[in-house]
Amino acid sequence: MTATDIPPQSQDRQPGSEALMHPAPDYMPRRPGSGRLAGKSVIVTGGDSGIGRAVSVAMAREGASVAVLYKDEHADAEETVRICEAEGAKAFALAGDVGREEFCREAVARTVERFGGLDVLVNNAAEQHTAEDVSEIPLAQIERTFRTNVFGYMLMTIAARPHLKAGSAIVNTTSVTAYKGSPGLIDYSATKGAVVAFTRSLALSLAEDGIRVNGVAPGPIWTPLIPASFTAEHVAEFGKDVPLKRPGQPNEVAPCFVFLACDDASYMTGQILHPNGGTVVNG
Repeated sequence: MTATDIPPQSQDRQPGSEALMHPAPDYMPRRPGSGRLAGKSVIVTGGDSGIGRAVSVAMAREGASVAVLYKDEHADAEETVRICEAEGAKAFALAGDVGREEFCREAVARTVERFGGLDVLVNNAAEQHTAEDVSEIPLAQIERTFRTNVFGYMLMTIAARPHLKAGSAIVNTTSVTAYKGSPGLIDYSATKGAVVAFTRSLALSLAEDGIRVNGVAPGPIWTPLIPASFTAEHVAEFGKDVPLKRPGQPNEVAPCFVFLACDDASYMTGQILHPNGGTVVNG
């Protein structure tokens, strides 16, 4: 995809629908699986579309059983489950709000019941809202964004922790905005900075138990969050400002998650990978 391949478009609600995007995001893995996650049980929050769908499918191809958590885009979630099952994996979808403690506990309990345990938690669900000036950001928006993007990660981790053991992994989605900032996404960027600090602190806390915690900080990736967040004109310019001059595809990010979740990354914890189209962030 080049930046000029994206026509102007927008969606009127978050988290946005992948089915309404044109061109459709590329989420299918580019390589055959090699069993790197065979027998593993995985939760992916925000797994219905975008990066979450690509991660779910990539992990299914590597042999994992996948629980797809999502907010309310039912058709997208059902399609993700179908694709995972086509890869020969066990999969199910569960709708709810990761900002609610009771849903997080239910999601983990359902996953453990279905798959017999939990090995990998991917905290990926997020929301963002634009504002031209910090004085325009309403308190309700700040609370909502932090509730999903920070509380959700922590609440899912708290619920998952009793089931994780040596060899388990947590992978958190942060963002390039945590490192370089974004004048129109101040509260969102703040949450993603919090995710970086959470990842590093949690990694130190769980290291002695053999549980690795890492993160991925994508740059401009073509996902439903983009047309659901920005004007049609902004979407048409999306990704032009990075060195590679184009937005990334979800399947260009998902391999980072697979790597960090599997034993290939056995000597990595507290680290962040940066699939961002060439932006150097020194992070």
